[in-house]
Amino acid sequence: MIPRIPLAPWKRGPVLAVLALLLGLLMLLHAQVPTFAGIGSLVENLLPWLGVLGPVLLAGAVWRRSASATVALLLPVTVWLSLFGGLLVDKSHPGGDLTVASHNVSADNPDPTGTARQLAASGADLLALEELTPQAMGTYEKGLAKAYPYHAVRGTVGLWSKLPLSDTRSVNVVRGDVGPLAKTKPADAPKEPARALRTTVATDHGPLAVYVAHLGSVRLMPSDGFWTDSRDFGARALGKAVAAEPNKRVVLLGDLNGTTDDRAFHTLTARLSSAQETAGNGFGFTWPASFPIARIDQILVRGVGARSAWVLPETGSDHLPVAARISW
Repeated sequence: MIPRIPLAPWKRGPVLAVLALLLGLLMLLHAQVPTFAGIGSLVENLLPWLGVLGPVLLAGAVWRRSASATVALLLPVTVWLSLFGGLLVDKSHPGGDLTVASHNVSADNPDPTGTARQLAASGADLLALEELTPQAMGTYEKGLAKAYPYHAVRGTVGLWSKLPLSDTRSVNVVRGDVGPLAKTKPADAPKEPARALRTTVATDHGPLAVYVAHLGSVRLMPSDGFWTDSRDFGARALGKAVAAEPNKRVVLLGDLNGTTDDRAFHTLTARLSSAQETAGNGFGFTWPASFPIARIDQILVRGVGARSAWVLPETGSDHLPVAARISW
């Protein structure tokens, strides 16, 4: 009987090696993933989590004793670290002139009173709220009145401030005829309330333009795939508004229903920088609050610098609040 000669380590696990290379190429070329059915957007929103597949493939490579698969894993590891390695380092610095915070308080929040109390205790100078409802509006106004003498509300978004506000106006980020159920929506359906505003905050260093936005929701649907039409329309509209903003100092606060890796926000991220990415520590995931997997609540700035950024404790919402300290 001829003895069985084991495969050389370089010939073992060819499938694992191919999967490792494909994973690395997917992360490296994520911007080239087709937009069909929102696949590209979905991949980009979950991009950090693709790194979880690395240890899985490594375990398979060790089990198969595959040298080729182990070497192939260098590609996805290198790409992942180049994309997200910087987020693993604490980039916060002491100091700053103004603390800003943003929170999607959730229309289904069972405890708006407690949420208002927690947010008032955050110490933020500017507090943006999204997904406000007529039923809970009075609760937030009452609960925040002592800490914030100034506030402005447009539709479902508002800004509470310790500093005077002026020139507040709505920003149209709503496209009423777009939606997964648009075909069944009556022609005379009520107009959707405003979901974004722009206001001027009077600071000791001069005027600061502040935008508060809650972009349209996304849906994962069997017929439409990852549906993002409403959000993408709002992102383009908001990007145009920021591009036309005459004030050099701008802060954007809100629930954008997407991460900054998503190509839909290129017009915004080309002009604004993320406070979490430049001055945070970690990924700062905010949704869902019980087990956050994505940072869809953003603080973006232009003309001011972020000194630190962090995520606040859970409230009664399905989102976590975010905060940042900015300076001139």
